Amino acid sequence: MNWQLLPQFVVTGLLLGGPLALNALGIVLIFKSTYIFNFAQGQMLLLGALTTWWFVVVQEFPLWLAIILALILSAILGFLIERFTLRPLTGQHLLVIILMTLGLSQVLQGLALLLFGSVQRNFPQIFSTIAPYKITTPFIFNGNNITIILKQNLVWSFAIAILGVLLISALFRFTRMGLTMRGTSEDHELAQSIGININRMFGISWALAGIVATTAGILLATSSGLDMSLSVVVLAAFPVV
Repeated sequence: MNWQLLPQFVVTGLLLGGPLALNALGIVLIFKSTYIFNFAQGQMLLLGALTTWWFVVVQEFPLWLAIILALILSAILGFLIERFTLRPLTGQHLLVIILMTLGLSQVLQGLALLLFGSVQRNFPQIFSTIAPYKITTPFIFNGNNITIILKQNLVWSFAIAILGVLLISALFRFTRMGLTMRGTSEDHELAQSIGININRMFGISWALAGIVATTAGILLATSSGLDMSLSVVVLAAFPVV
């Protein structure tokens, strides 16, 4: 192993972890508000990224418009998933609901394959890749200072992902809606008894999770490309929950 490259690998891995952390927060968002493990989060991420790609490359929409449309559609998808597949299971055993999300993950994966195929695609670049940032460290290896090269797309993807994490965290800690979501997850019956519309809270949670998934998918696709394996990265997030 070339130990001179170790700092480069560590920093690159850290930057790639930003979008993964954001997507993990989408899982936590649903769990904290509905007490459900969403095993379909990875497929929602994949569909969001593919939809953005389709708007830009196939329909030739401006990138900013494609992202907005993809975020809106992902919110609608999340709401519809909750409304028509999970809401009818209210009151059922938790295992039944978890199995439903597992089934949803397979349905959404199949839908992505049917609509877009399995070919790897180059995602439109959102950030500049021409002039990477170079950081010369004080550490010396073989007589030379170790230099870390940071691609702009990785740096900006990480920054946006961390901003998203902070915003979602603030939502749960400092807003009435976030506190209501947390209270709903603790006791559904008690929440209803004090006038909270738990179905509305569930729908909002899934819509927000869809937006988070699409955002993370776009950021990941700009860094690592776009193919069907993108949905698998979410598996690393479940220990966080």
